[in-house]
Formats: sequence, C-alpha cells, structure tokens
Amino acid sequence: MIGEANDLAAPEPGLPLIVPLKPLNPIGVTAEAYQTVPILCYHRFGGAPNKMSVSPGNFAAQLDWLAKNGYTVIRLSQLMGFLQGREALPKRSVVITIDDGYESTYRHALPALRKHNFPATLFVYTDFIGAGDAVTWPQMQELVSSGLVDIQAHSKSHRNLIERQAGETDERYRQNLDAEARVPREVLEKRLPVQVRHYAYPYGDTNEAMLDVLARQKYELAVTVNPGGNGFFAQPMMLRRTMIFGDHDIEAFKAKLQISRAVTP
Repeated sequence: MIGEANDLAAPEPGLPLIVPLKPLNPIGVTAEAYQTVPILCYHRFGGAPNKMSVSPGNFAAQLDWLAKNGYTVIRLSQLMGFLQGREALPKRSVVITIDDGYESTYRHALPALRKHNFPATLFVYTDFIGAGDAVTWPQMQELVSSGLVDIQAHSKSHRNLIERQAGETDERYRQNLDAEARVPREVLEKRLPVQVRHYAYPYGDTNEAMLDVLARQKYELAVTVNPGGNGFFAQPMMLRRTMIFGDHDIEAFKAKLQISRAVTP
C-alpha cells in the first residue's frame, strides 16, 4: 500500500513517504482499467510428459519469473476481502492452486514454493488420498505444517457433478451431491489442522443444485476452470481459474497472467 501510494518499488533514505491509514482503492478500479486477480491451476509435476503435467524445471522457472517481475502470490482466502470491497490487493496479485492431490505436489511443488515463500492451495478429492501416486496423510501433514500449502476440497470421488449416474433418482442425486461436499470437509478437518471452506469443482462443472449444497454447507469460495482474472465483482462461488499446461513455455505462461482489464465506454 505504501509503495503504490508513493509510486515506489522500495523506500529511499531521506525521501518522505505517504502512509495510507486505510486502503485507498480496495476494489482496484481506475478511470482506465480495473484490477483482476488470476488464479492459476496446476495438476501434477514431472513424470511422463503430457499436457496435464508441468515439469519441475518449468514450474520453478514460472515461480522465479513471478518473483523477479513484482508479482505477489497471495492465499486464495485473501480474495474474500477484495471481493467484498474491504481489502485492497497488490496490483500484481496471483493465486496458485493445484488440483487432485498427486504426490508430485509434495515431491516437486513444495520445494519450489519454499524457495520463494509462495503460498498455494491444494484441492484434493478424498477417495484418492493414499492410492497409487496420490499424496499420503503424512505428506499432507507436512504440506500443511510448511505454512505454505492450504488443503481444501475437490469433492469426494471426482465425479462430474452435473452428470447423472445410471439409475440415479432425483433424491439420490441430491444426496450424492451433499456427500461430495460434506465428506471431504469432514475427513480433511478430522485428519488435518485445516478449516475447509473452499471447493474446486471436478472438471470445473457445477449447477444450481451443487451451488445450493455448497451454500447450505457454508462454503465461501469455489473455483471453476473458466480462464481469466477475477475482478472485485466476481461471483465467489464461480471464480475463474486459468489452466497451466505442460507445453506452456514462459511466454505462454506470462500471457495467462491477466491482472487488469480495460474499462470500455
């Protein structure tokens, strides 16, 4: 806030500074543009090259680039004050999220996050924990203990929430949607020192029935995979998220960081 009020990257000895006593522009709107906050979405790191897997080297290079170019990686929870018009965010704010709960988050992402002290949110679907190449409970304990990784809900089973299963009645469908929100929250809060209030829709899909479930269960933020940045007016339960794929070079990565949009007459 002090830097932006004085148009300075760092204070200089002997130079008077304006010190704001409250946020000067909590919604990030100027005459020319309004601030948007990109939420980046990763899935796994390393392993066989494929679109959904970012190499550890590329991930490290992306974080290095953010650090060197004045970006502030914020926690997903910090978006709430911005969306409510109460708290200003740094102009170049970005959120890092990781979906599913692959073990590579622990093995490759955590060391890179630690290098820069960058926070991230890991969305896990609880049926996956400890199976195959998924994170284990001890690994998740360490992720949380790092102070950098917040673990939140990505459903129970990773089913597509808007598609009916064979023979699924209306009542059974509602019960199943309830479980897809309730079970991961209960399991994660029982086993980890976390409060689960954020949700990532499997495949980015949701509908009115699922939105009602999340509202009843007191979830506060939920994310899709619709790309783009989030302005102060963004719907908290339909936040945009931009996928980062394994074939993105640094120029493609930079193009995903939408931190403002022009105001059109």
